[in-house]
Amino acid sequence: MSSNTATADIAHWTAVLAGTHGLTARLESLDGEYDLNFRVLTDGRPSHVLKVMRPGCDPALVELQCAALAHLAQTAPAVPLPRVVPALDDASVVTRDGPDGQPRLLWLITALDGVAYGTFRPHGPALLGELGRRVGELDAGLADFAHPGLARSFKWDLTGAGWIRPHLDLIDGARRSIITRICDEFEARLAPALAGLPPVPIHNDLNDYNILVALDASGQPRISGLIDFGDMGASPAVCEVAIAGAYVVLGQERPFAALGHLVAGYHAIRPLNDEELALVWPLLLTRLAVSVVNSAMMKRERPDDTYVTISEAPAWRFLDLAQEIAPEMALAQLRLACGKPALAAAPRILDWLAARCGSFASVLDEDLSRARMADLSVAAPVPRDPFALDTAEAAALGGSVTEGEPARLGYYAEPRLIYTGAAFQSGPYGASDRRTVHLGIDIFAPAGRRVLAPLAGTVEAVTDRAERLDYGGVVILRHETDAGDAFFTLYGHLNPDVVARLAPGQGIAAGETFATLGAPHQNGGWAPHLHFQLALTTSGFGHDWPGVADPDEAGLWTAICPNPAALLNLPDDATRHKGPDFAALRAVRETRFAANLKLSYREPCLFLRGWRHYLFDAMGRPYLDAYNNVPHVGHAHPRILAVAARQMATLNTNTRYLHPAQIAFAETLCAKLPQRLSVCFFVNSGSEGNELALRLARAQTGGRDMVVPDHGYHGMTTGALDLSAYKFAGPGGGGAPSWVHLVEVADPYRGRYRGDRQAGEKYAAEVDTALAAIEARGGRLAGFIAETFPSVGGQIIPPPGYLTAVYEKIRAAGGVCIADEVQTGLGRLGRHYWGFEAQGAEPDIVVLGKPLGNGHPLGAVVTTAEIAASFANGMEFFSTFGGSTLSCVIGREVLAIVDDEGLQANAEAVGDHLLDGLRALQERHPVIGDVRGMGLFLGVEMVRDRETLAPATEAAGYIANRLREHRILIGTEGPHDNVLKIRPPLTFGRDDAEMLLDRLDRILGEDACRAG
Repeated sequence: MSSNTATADIAHWTAVLAGTHGLTARLESLDGEYDLNFRVLTDGRPSHVLKVMRPGCDPALVELQCAALAHLAQTAPAVPLPRVVPALDDASVVTRDGPDGQPRLLWLITALDGVAYGTFRPHGPALLGELGRRVGELDAGLADFAHPGLARSFKWDLTGAGWIRPHLDLIDGARRSIITRICDEFEARLAPALAGLPPVPIHNDLNDYNILVALDASGQPRISGLIDFGDMGASPAVCEVAIAGAYVVLGQERPFAALGHLVAGYHAIRPLNDEELALVWPLLLTRLAVSVVNSAMMKRERPDDTYVTISEAPAWRFLDLAQEIAPEMALAQLRLACGKPALAAAPRILDWLAARCGSFASVLDEDLSRARMADLSVAAPVPRDPFALDTAEAAALGGSVTEGEPARLGYYAEPRLIYTGAAFQSGPYGASDRRTVHLGIDIFAPAGRRVLAPLAGTVEAVTDRAERLDYGGVVILRHETDAGDAFFTLYGHLNPDVVARLAPGQGIAAGETFATLGAPHQNGGWAPHLHFQLALTTSGFGHDWPGVADPDEAGLWTAICPNPAALLNLPDDATRHKGPDFAALRAVRETRFAANLKLSYREPCLFLRGWRHYLFDAMGRPYLDAYNNVPHVGHAHPRILAVAARQMATLNTNTRYLHPAQIAFAETLCAKLPQRLSVCFFVNSGSEGNELALRLARAQTGGRDMVVPDHGYHGMTTGALDLSAYKFAGPGGGGAPSWVHLVEVADPYRGRYRGDRQAGEKYAAEVDTALAAIEARGGRLAGFIAETFPSVGGQIIPPPGYLTAVYEKIRAAGGVCIADEVQTGLGRLGRHYWGFEAQGAEPDIVVLGKPLGNGHPLGAVVTTAEIAASFANGMEFFSTFGGSTLSCVIGREVLAIVDDEGLQANAEAVGDHLLDGLRALQERHPVIGDVRGMGLFLGVEMVRDRETLAPATEAAGYIANRLREHRILIGTEGPHDNVLKIRPPLTFGRDDAEMLLDRLDRILGEDACRAG
């Protein structure tokens, strides 16, 4: 509540409203800079807003607003606006005395759904685009509105922003110079430009608290209101866009992109011409300058009023950031957003170059049409480590080109992972944004090769950038078209002796040799080649050309630095990288694969590379993999690659032949298990392993019936599906077979024994009921199988003593105990190598799946000699690929890597850190009902209510999809699909945990998440 509102007598205005409008209601104070605003609640719900103007308010100001709203009701019906509610005497505005006896104007408008844009999260592209369209519709609807009150002069009129200069003494330190520069720009350029544009009626104050946002029926955000016309006036229409844009950019990680969505939406309704577009960015800064100066003044006058300074801190953060943003880049991005060329001269320059393709001098004195193309894309296995290009790899890029061989070309706009230096990263995490998109064409040729100018030019810059993986010697030439349009070419990785031979301003003739290619020790450490790049302007980046762009900014940079192929006398199409066609792949998949082969996430992912716990999409964007347990020791582990390649190069046979690899793998695996588990069967997957375990149990006991916990999952073979309530009790399932007996999953959070210290024993007692049912049907027990810690059941950690008690009951009834360790084995739990160890239990059969092969199709079943002997009944057991020499060397290497790299200890340390962070989030976000887990096997259960445990399924799905938008992969599980499943490769680090926690915290605070 603001200071002036705090003095209001709400009871007084409640009585006044009843008299003027016949409304019996309750009033709540709303913020306002000068006037009183009250939310009117009837039957407990907001129905109206009562506006009580300050004493002495000009009636024309209120009449202006009422007239504008009435006009817009006819001309812009799609725009969500309040409507004026007449008083009992049909007057739109009435006058009544306030509690202090002073007469005040008051009027009533309808309330709109939603919350202020400034408090709503997230501000996604669709919402920003809709906001732009709504503002465009608003201005279009006001175009023919006329009212004498529009002719006003006041502090929020952007055409008069120069009023702030006398007050700059209120701004301290370096920030005063920021506002001074904005004032200088306004007075010298903006004010005259605005004076030449026609004034039109505009809202004039679409700040982040005058825009309302609500969720629609599908949970998507929409613009639900544009409110508060108290500052409307007549100004050039571009002021409206700049004012709205000034608040749209606040708090955005990519403010340019956010502004682009807004402007594109506006432009679609009310097109902006080139002159207007050029004013958007500087006027946006001007509006923020006015805002912070006004806040400084108001703080001096009303230091306790938070409303008047509500946008001050984010405005200053953006103004500080904006000092690093070139206005030319801002304009180029806005032009692109509106479907215009980034530069007005771009079409002329590109047409001029295209018309002369084939007539330019050869840059390397060679016919490049004979050149081969080198694949350096994300799909290529270079570098081995996408975070550390080593010296040998850099020097070997593009292959070895010897004298006399045709050159080799590197594609334009090719996303690459070779740019691993800190300069290419833009965040503190491994999955932070990085620059990957190549903005030139590489020409690989021997060191010392002459470099020629393709056309006449002037030396713009020459330097030696000698740092490792930089340009080495570099020359920039300036050229002009016949019409006088300037453009530039860059030549990188030259012998740095060029610095002594060239100087800025020096003329270079077409076909003149001006440099030579540098060797690796001269050119930044790269294989000898020419980085050849075209730029249509250098305004905004001068001589420091980015040779690589962020994928999310590639549209801007490829427009400024288009394909230079024409200057090489080559067609664009032959030199431009062509990545996978996402839409085409998806369409073919839908044709060639069954509909129940699902893709993850609302917006599916397309990945081409993996490394440790990161995945890379086709543009080289890194994703943090907090979900995939199959690459147990990390994606693309080099040790696994090495042993697999060596074995494939020598022999790959099956278990019908003796081989040391099979024996070594079996010995290593059994050494990790209790001594009595000593006989191995190697198979291709956990599904096949569980199928075999079922056969082993039946061979040992002569029984058929199995006891299984509810909502378990054991695979896709017929027998494994029959054991999997997750499948047979779900959509399309046929229910439990007669020989499968379900017991309640031992869930300490959601189960019937929640909070009971004896929960383990009580859940185990459910087995007695199942055993009785087996006896009643005349069946015979074969055994009990469970995921040691149920995963699809919701990442559950059973209560202490549960598994031990169950095993005792099963064995007493003559059954066999099977531990499905596909999800929990091999050190994932940190403190324990196996899940059954955490329960103090010892199974008779252990089943392992694909994590054992790090993604290679490998599973294993390990059991006792007694059970194995029972199974050896004369029928041969054989799995063609199970236990192949290739599989065995891979499986043994996975076990070794877990030990050698300390991954079990890492799982414990990072898992504990994650659990602490998740529990801290639980304290702040009521939607988190439970946090549980061990090591890197974690679950976060989302609930609508912590007392009833009503599942927040929609919130869980929202979080998983929003994390995917933040390039973090997790899953959802549980009977209600309301548990976030965090189960990354064991290489997952503390910094990765911090990124996950940071993004999760943001998403949990978003309105759509809270609504879910």
